[in-house]
Amino acid sequence: MPSACDSLIDDIEDMVSASDPTPHERQSARKTIIPRARKRKEQLLSEELQADSVIPGTQKIWMKTWGCSHNNSDGEYMAGQLAASGYKMTENPSEADLWLLNSCTVKNPAEDHFRNSIKRAQEQQKKVVVAGCVPQAQPRMDYLKGLSIIGVQQIDRVVEVVDEAVKGHSVRLLGQKKDGGRRLGGARLDLPKIRKNPLIEIISINTGCLNACTYCKTKHARGDLASYPIDELVERARQSFQEGVCEIWLTSEDTGAYGRDIGTDLPTLLWRLVEEIPDGAMLRLGMTNPPYILEHLEEMAKILNHPRVYAFLHVPVQSASDSVLMDMKREYCIDDFRRVVDFLKERVPGITIATDIICGFPGETDEDFQETVELVRLYRFPSLFINQFYPRPGTPAAKMEQVPAHVKKQRTKELSQLFHSYNPYDHKIGERQHVLVTEESFDAQYYVAHNKFYEQVLVPKRPEFKGKMIEVDIYEAGKHFLKGRPVDDSKPFTPSIATPLQKGEVSGLTQRERDEEREREMEEWMVGSTIKRKKEKDSEISHQAKRFVTQQWHV
Repeated sequence: MPSACDSLIDDIEDMVSASDPTPHERQSARKTIIPRARKRKEQLLSEELQADSVIPGTQKIWMKTWGCSHNNSDGEYMAGQLAASGYKMTENPSEADLWLLNSCTVKNPAEDHFRNSIKRAQEQQKKVVVAGCVPQAQPRMDYLKGLSIIGVQQIDRVVEVVDEAVKGHSVRLLGQKKDGGRRLGGARLDLPKIRKNPLIEIISINTGCLNACTYCKTKHARGDLASYPIDELVERARQSFQEGVCEIWLTSEDTGAYGRDIGTDLPTLLWRLVEEIPDGAMLRLGMTNPPYILEHLEEMAKILNHPRVYAFLHVPVQSASDSVLMDMKREYCIDDFRRVVDFLKERVPGITIATDIICGFPGETDEDFQETVELVRLYRFPSLFINQFYPRPGTPAAKMEQVPAHVKKQRTKELSQLFHSYNPYDHKIGERQHVLVTEESFDAQYYVAHNKFYEQVLVPKRPEFKGKMIEVDIYEAGKHFLKGRPVDDSKPFTPSIATPLQKGEVSGLTQRERDEEREREMEEWMVGSTIKRKKEKDSEISHQAKRFVTQQWHV
């Protein structure tokens, strides 16, 4: 018989046990209570401080997210709701009271990192709440036993779950959101969030997909396709620009399938969104599988040519062998993929096509792999994600006959060598381009911008460039980047219609709520400063007392 902590419940209220005493029974029991002796004031103060430490909403929370941009968007929403309710989000895991771990189930290494983080948190006596695709797909895994879980469609209830976890309770919310029997895309889009980058808004346009790929574990977590209505997505984009965002990413497990469950399609959504994008701001499309983009190629080419849309598309091929694609249940053949790429290259000059390849899928022969090598050699993809196959537990591919580990490694190495043998950007040197500056480089030496084709352009780190569209001359090209020199007589153009939020500031709040948030932060700072000054004063008094005693002893 499972314990109450391990059971899957839909509401916090379900935690009340039927065996709890009634109010009448509690009142009767009071007759036998013997009053306890009063405690000293110091003891009472100590107990009050201990009680305060477990009042939900006063703790520090560290959150770690693995995986795709959809998962990152979920993480931003959870952080925003927690901050709006009073919790303090911290980037220092050691000072946090609770760790919120938002997982990815695509690859074994990602789940290994997730599992190790749980173990590390428990060793440090931290409270733990887990979220994302791993616990959604396999909530009864041994290492998740006793932990609170937030389902991928329940992120709007993160505060409830964290409140209970802080108090030592285990709560699991894993249900699906439905309206009149129809599965919804997920939590509301107008929830508070803390953007990892205040200049970039990630919008999930749908969850789940229509495929049944034999290697995919994400399907177990995200389920079948469920799309958000166009009006809600347009409103979210509009709100984002009003908060200073200058770049929007659309994301989902398959953007090309958007709308098939609600009687619309991706181009219809995109034309509505383009109307909301200010001059100088940009829209980036997310990953789309080949089957569902084929019927929209004409419209997609027009949209990708739009000046406020990046000429960039991520279309995973996974393998160039039809036999392997059939075993993967990818629902297209290699000619379909080539048709997508060739059509878009012809109609959208300079377009960047990014793709994914899995090396060593079960049953892949040397001939199958060489077909993939030839595909890469033909198209020389500038952005290529090479993945060694990992059998994910519970998937059909995990039960297939596996390719030997050393063969998978060798194929991964061979394909990686081919990818690194060509430089896709050398011909760009000398070009003059408009680029949108959105972030800082990993080494903090440059700002990172992107041109119309979403190619990474490094520019000088000048504060006036951040969040602006600037004109540069390309003077250097690397494997993954270009370097641009700002044109002397060109002025930065501000695409945003509002000042961007500060890093860590909560999105989606009214001005009144934002003012209250700042007042609370100021009060916390003042309390902290008062405590610090008191400690410094006590230390100084103690030091003076010791000096006085020493002087008296010498006398």
